Amino acid sequence: MLVIGSTMIGNSVLSLHIGGPIGVTKSAVIDPENLNIIAYTVDGSVIKSDPEIGNILDVKDVRELGPEGFIINSSDVLVNREDIIHLDEVMSLNFNLVGLKVVTKKGKKIGKIVDYTFDSNSFMVYQLIVQRPVGFAALNDPQLTINRSQIVEIDDYKVTIKHDTEQVKVVEKKKKVEKEEFTPNFVNPFRKPSYAPDEASTDNTSRTSE
Repeated sequence: MLVIGSTMIGNSVLSLHIGGPIGVTKSAVIDPENLNIIAYTVDGSVIKSDPEIGNILDVKDVRELGPEGFIINSSDVLVNREDIIHLDEVMSLNFNLVGLKVVTKKGKKIGKIVDYTFDSNSFMVYQLIVQRPVGFAALNDPQLTINRSQIVEIDDYKVTIKHDTEQVKVVEKKKKVEKEEFTPNFVNPFRKPSYAPDEASTDNTSRTSE
């Protein structure tokens, strides 16, 4: 499932161990080498009150990502950036995908990245959502999506793409994240229970007979 990147910021981090939230995500850590989200910084009262708890969630420790938030086993999986060499190296780059300019190889200015989509299973950034500069074309297509296959190069200031002929319009109201039926390999205590119609009707029938 593709997820809008900005909708995952400020989301709850839920611990199976304590049966509730321990914090919220603050920012995504994206590796510019492969455009994969490798971690999220986390903040919350539980984290601040215990100096032994780290404030970074490695996406490898996410049990499930759904409407409820990021579900993990416990706060024990949270780390500090110094605990993982690659994580520390990426965070030292201070790379921020949102805000970068987008240009073609020929130097044509496409716009500025305002958001992105990523795959909820692999955490790979899949599309760039680009705000076009003010002008006549921007009135018709104010925002465009660019597939990662179009990207040629990334630096601290811009993303260079092959060309702009394969850009696609972003659907209106993109902030509404798709929902799908998750099939995790464990029981999710945070998901609201649902009852099948036949169970409900059976229950009502038994009450009537009483």
